[in-house]
Parts: sequence; C-alpha cells; structure tokens
Amino acid sequence: MKKKIILGILAVIIAAAAFIGYTLFKPAVSNKKDSYFYIRTGDDVASVKKNLVSQQYISGGSFDMVCKFLKYKKAKPGRYKLQDGMSLYKLVKMLRSGSQAEVKMVINKERTKEIFAGKIGTGKKYDLECDSLQMINFMNNNDSLKKYGVDSNTVMSIVMPYTYNLKWNSNPGKIFQQFYTAYQKFWTDERKVKADSLHLTALQVISLASIVEEETNKKADKFNIASTYLNRVRIGMKLQADPTVKFALKNFALKRVTGVHLKTDSPYNTYMYAGIPPGPICTPSPESIDAVLNAPKTEYLYFVASHKFDGSSVFTTNFGDHLKYARLYQQELTRRMDSASKAKQKPAE
Repeated sequence: MKKKIILGILAVIIAAAAFIGYTLFKPAVSNKKDSYFYIRTGDDVASVKKNLVSQQYISGGSFDMVCKFLKYKKAKPGRYKLQDGMSLYKLVKMLRSGSQAEVKMVINKERTKEIFAGKIGTGKKYDLECDSLQMINFMNNNDSLKKYGVDSNTVMSIVMPYTYNLKWNSNPGKIFQQFYTAYQKFWTDERKVKADSLHLTALQVISLASIVEEETNKKADKFNIASTYLNRVRIGMKLQADPTVKFALKNFALKRVTGVHLKTDSPYNTYMYAGIPPGPICTPSPESIDAVLNAPKTEYLYFVASHKFDGSSVFTTNFGDHLKYARLYQQELTRRMDSASKAKQKPAE
C-alpha cells in the first residue's frame, strides 16, 4: 500500500513537472508580421501582459504563472523583438533582462535641428520613445546643452554623421551623451592643435566645414574652398557663401541666389554679416572638417562652380577673373534652364 502511495505521488509530481515544462517551453508567441513590441516608461507587468494579449502576441494563459516562476516583477521599458513561436519562458526571460532591440540611428547630413528633431518618435525614421517636441525643446534649452559645450545655435555641431546604436527608451540627454562621446573621440589632440593654429575654436571649424560641405561634393575641391574661406576670415572679408543664404531662408531647394535673397537679415547671411556664422548650416562630414584643418596655403579669395557643370570649381585670386568665370557659369545655367523649360512646353508627338 505504502509503495502504491509513493508511486502515485511520484506520478503526480512527474505529471505536474511535465505540465509546467510544457507550459514554459511550448511555442506561445505569435509574431507573423515580424513587428516590435514596446514597453513604455512607467508600464508595469500587468500592463505588459494586457498589451501582449491585446496586440495578439500571446493568448494570456499561463503568463502570470511564468512571471511568478521567473520572478518577473518589474517591467523594463524598451523595444523588443519577439520571435514567432518563442516560448513564454524565453519571452519573460527576455523582458525581465531588458534585452531590447537597439535603434540604429544613421546620421548622414542634417541641415537644421528642427528637421532632425522632426525625424524622432515612435514609428518615425528614428524610432524612439521620446518625440520630436521633447527633442527640440532639449535642443533649444541652453541650460541642458551647457554640459556639452554648445548652445542652441551650435548644438548640431556635436551631431556628427556616424551610426549610433541607441536604446529605444533613451531620452534626449542620453542620446546627446552618445553624440558627445563620438564628438570628443573625433577631436583628437592633433585636430585641436590644428584648430588653434588657425585661431579658430572647434565649433568655428565645424561651422566653416558645414559651408564647405554644402559648396561641393568633389573631395578634391574641398581643401581649396576651405583655404578660400580661411583667407577671407583672415583679412576680414565677408564669406559671401550662397549656402548660408539658403540656410537663412530655410530654402534648400533654391537653385540661384539673387539680390532679393541677399537682403535677408539673418546672422547666417554671410553677404550681410562678416565672420563665421553662429552655428553650422548642416552636419559636415569628417572629410570636410579635415579639409578646413588641413587647408593648403593659397592666395585664393574667390571661387565659382565651373561652367562645364562637372561638379568642379574654378579658383581665382582677383575679382576680375572671378567675374569672368562667374559670367560663364551664369550663362550656362541660364541656357540649361531655358532648354529644360522649352522641353517641358514642347507638345508630345
């Protein structure tokens, strides 16, 4: 009799263990759309379960039991990649550890802080918990920016064109800390010495480099363009850079800068105000920054896009030659625009 009782108890234990094991490790998650599951800051475990069920990732049965078994008591905010067919054990273990899928933020060229901030938020280009309003408020707050050595004009200087891996629930401060870490790594002692030799701060170098970045895509010309602008800065001549006028107007599609545009009253209008603008007009590439730091010694004071329209520039030391090449460029530009206009007006045959 005693033996039968013991065997009965063992059978019950084995059955219970089998049930628990099956519950823990059987396929339980459905994610056919390969989407992300989000836990927002402030959510608790109960709301996590509710959202998992309402979004049809799980049925809800046994979730509480698995949470209790794995001691999952505190929800960790983040963006989680749930594998289709994963078990409740793997699911809860992942949520408990906070093993979220990082957000890859690839910065190429950003022209304004407003455009950059507008790309941030759940479902946007940069899929993050914080939204555009939180980001722009942070970028306009000089008190928040002080620790990074920038203000609301120079803030984009530390948003260098790199790839950043961020946690989905990173707030603006944590995001900028990563920007600042990359910025500090870029500004080696060697680069700082070169900036000092030009009598410029790192932020001024970046502002000047942003103009170089907007002037050309031809790497070979960047050094001479940088040299031209440094020569103008040295003698107190206005930079007279068309890209700064486009930035002042916030019209980056503008093809031709004319007299009416030059009347725009803005500290970024380098036809109106001398010196380097108060901040960058885009996020320059490291190549453009190094072009400023390693600009050759020249006597160039002028340059204009080549009338060959091959992406190159023509550099000159005097205004007379500059006018000659500028006239050739304008004539060719007008010819091309007229040809394009006539082609549009031509009726289809």
